[in-house]
Amino acid sequence: MHLEFERDIIEVQAQIDKLLDLAHRKGIGVADELELLRTKLGELKRQTYDNLRPIEQVQVARHPQRPYTLDYIERTFTDWFELHGDRAFRDDEAIVGGWARLRGTSVMVIGHQKGRDMKANLHRNFGMAHPEGYRKALRLMKQAEKFGRPVITLIDTPGAYPGIGAEERGQAQAIATNLREMATMRTPLVSVVIGEGGSGGALALGVTDRILMLEHSVYSVISPEGCAAILWRSAEHREEAATALRLTSKDLLDLGICDEVVEEPMGGAHADWDLAAQRVGDALERNLKELGALSHEALLERRWTKYGEIGAWYEA
Repeated sequence: MHLEFERDIIEVQAQIDKLLDLAHRKGIGVADELELLRTKLGELKRQTYDNLRPIEQVQVARHPQRPYTLDYIERTFTDWFELHGDRAFRDDEAIVGGWARLRGTSVMVIGHQKGRDMKANLHRNFGMAHPEGYRKALRLMKQAEKFGRPVITLIDTPGAYPGIGAEERGQAQAIATNLREMATMRTPLVSVVIGEGGSGGALALGVTDRILMLEHSVYSVISPEGCAAILWRSAEHREEAATALRLTSKDLLDLGICDEVVEEPMGGAHADWDLAAQRVGDALERNLKELGALSHEALLERRWTKYGEIGAWYEA
């Protein structure tokens, strides 16, 4: 799948592929032509991805070939051992979690998981967790706290599942409980928005000491389509809504919501999963090392100060 604004990039890539095929079949030298085309391709990618509009950032964050939580776990961590269930109702496949090692350090990793095709998305509920998913996440966080291990959360969800069953089983309470418990947890917490960070469904894994965002991820209280439907009564105004929401990583860094933007490979994380995972690993290792040097009291004080200052404003 290719996005509309990537059309010129795809055309140049097709020219490169065609030239390589010709060289293979005819045995002719095309090194000079390839160098020119690859230079042109790199410049096109740079110009395109350095100047994305907010709605285009949303499209990249939702790209179906973008790496998901389990893809990062496979590439960034070792000794992954998945844990299941909330010990009350069932196992929610929209959230995965378990023990792993980040470059030798034992950590608890928890994240939203989407599917690659319709069957997998139905199994994963499109990355939209039920209350039992958030209760599972909290159970694993508590286990990490018990053993003094850091918690890493990978955020990628349109939002919490709004179905009747989820509401009947206490969706709002499950999210609220996670917010409260994460605020007082006596162990380092780091979250990474790897795709979409949607509303309370994202916040339930996002009250952390450090919030990192991949360069082309988004984080907002509502989707642009939902915002447009409320304010303009038409999803056709989603581009205006995306701009008004200030949901890009740059916006959120400027607003003091996120603490660090992790640079993506040229062309987005979907262009090079391994490089994206390496950069996420580097950022996590650095932040956990800094947080690990703090006492529990200092950790909590900084966390409370961080969230107390979000949204503060002063009248001149």
